[in-house]
Amino acid sequence: MVPDTHHDHGHAHHHAHSHSHGPAAPHPAQAATWSILRMPVVSRLSVAVIVGAALWVVVWLAMR
Repeated sequence: MVPDTHHDHGHAHHHAHSHSHGPAAPHPAQAATWSILRMPVVSRLSVAVIVGAALWVVVWLAMR
């Protein structure tokens, strides 16, 4: 007679998931406190010009 090698230790494997949507669905939208897409076009362009000018200043200072 062959001894039974199967032992049941009573381990319970529970996986807690806090997702509230299905696995195929995308994550629900979250409220953004600030978004560049919500800025008016003129404001976006002015910010882009300021950032671009600041980066050119960095390049200019690095080449000196």
